[in-house]
Amino acid sequence: MFTVRLDLSLLRRPELGSVLLGREQESARLRTMRVRVLLVLTLLGSNLVGVAIAAVLILFVLPGPALPSTEFLVPMAIVVPAYVGLATIVGAVWVRSAVYRRVRWFLDGREPTARERVRTLRVPGRITLIQAFLWLLGAAVVTPAFGIVDPQAIPSVGFTIVFAGMVVCGAAFLFADFGLRPVAAVALASGPAPRARFLGAMTRLRVAWAVGSGVPIAGLIIVAIYTLAGRALTLERLAVIVIVLGATSLLAGFLLISLATGSMLGPLRSVRWAMADVTAGTLSRRVVVYDGTELGELQRGFNQMAAGLEERERLRDLFGRHVGRDVAEAAEERDPELGGSNSRVGVVFVDIIGSTEMAARSEASEVVEVLNRFFRVVVETVEEYDGVVDSFLGDAALVVFGAPRAMDDPASAALACARALSERLPARVQGCRAGIGASFGDVVAGYVGADDRLEYTVIGDAVNEAARLCELAKAQPGLVLASGSAVTAAGGAESARWDRIGSEVVRGRSEPTELCVPAAER
Repeated sequence: MFTVRLDLSLLRRPELGSVLLGREQESARLRTMRVRVLLVLTLLGSNLVGVAIAAVLILFVLPGPALPSTEFLVPMAIVVPAYVGLATIVGAVWVRSAVYRRVRWFLDGREPTARERVRTLRVPGRITLIQAFLWLLGAAVVTPAFGIVDPQAIPSVGFTIVFAGMVVCGAAFLFADFGLRPVAAVALASGPAPRARFLGAMTRLRVAWAVGSGVPIAGLIIVAIYTLAGRALTLERLAVIVIVLGATSLLAGFLLISLATGSMLGPLRSVRWAMADVTAGTLSRRVVVYDGTELGELQRGFNQMAAGLEERERLRDLFGRHVGRDVAEAAEERDPELGGSNSRVGVVFVDIIGSTEMAARSEASEVVEVLNRFFRVVVETVEEYDGVVDSFLGDAALVVFGAPRAMDDPASAALACARALSERLPARVQGCRAGIGASFGDVVAGYVGADDRLEYTVIGDAVNEAARLCELAKAQPGLVLASGSAVTAAGGAESARWDRIGSEVVRGRSEPTELCVPAAER
């Protein structure tokens, strides 16, 4: 048993505007076959329908001599069938040759040159000119054939053939433009569309209206003039002419306007669907550019916008990794400038013990691996307690709680983070011992540097105190020390987890600093 899998995304959001055109990722062979089938069916079908409409109008509707008679047997049974058959063969060969010469690069599977790209995008216009020539030639051949028998048949036969030919040419252009979208998408992938005024979106709608509605209405006007000129027409015959031409105008106008608006809505829908994906967070979404009009420029502009958003998000992510998410968000909310503001923050300083000896006895790659594992634990723990890694200082890290994002109890967060690091680092980074110092106090938090190169940091006594406690902690059994001011400022639950073990005047300060260690350690 065979299982048929239907790609619902292709039905909902066809890349080229229609499920009949397949997907951009199809093989060149399948795409070529699809284009050939669509062109043959649409062009042949539109021409046959045009011939049928012309025959009905000439034989049964428009005023003039009674053509279904033995008098017109030669033009009807010989001239018309012979020309239609010959024109079908010549037109098929001519169109195939014209298309093949202009899309040879596509069949060869190579990138088009600038000239080949321009010629490819003008193929629908070339096909339309071929159709127009064959229909005008048909009018020049068939109309005299009927006129030789009866000159009164010339107006109705000539007008009908020209009218049907114009409708067919309008449909042929829109069908060819539709069927050649896969090729146009490849051509437009290498550059913008050439400037061609007759390919404009508004011009398409105007031509579709003129051919589908304007020409039949002109026929009604001609019939009215024909009647006013004294040509005898019965009321029933005039009513039939008006009804048939009016119905033809409605049908032809509906067909051509539908095709023209469909060619415009396809690119708009692709952009709308892509915008929905980008809004949902899929910044890598792109649309296939297959239209040579202003709508194609809209598709290309969306792709450029999406690429800019993706690049902006990549830089934003990269910036956030370098300076921290909170610092990056603060920089986005307000433009960073040199200077800072006073803040009360908790500070944790972490420094690896014996890093110099480790670098001397180990390979550089091994040292980097140890440092990466060490910093990974530090970053994960700091983020768990809503802190910010202010900077990596070689084999040390400076962590801040309460800036740039305010916290209710930065002292408790700093102390809890210090305790967690003292437990996790020995367990997760084998052979790596680090001193940890925690403090709390006033600092200046802001940007330092130059106008064209600055970084966010905190400067103040609390930072210096944390660094000095970190050095002293390297001599403690648990490798962690906190200042008495931090323990005093912390909430009751966290403060109870620390014991005071004395005080010491640390380097750079004149007042003694009260030393505290985790209660479990003591």
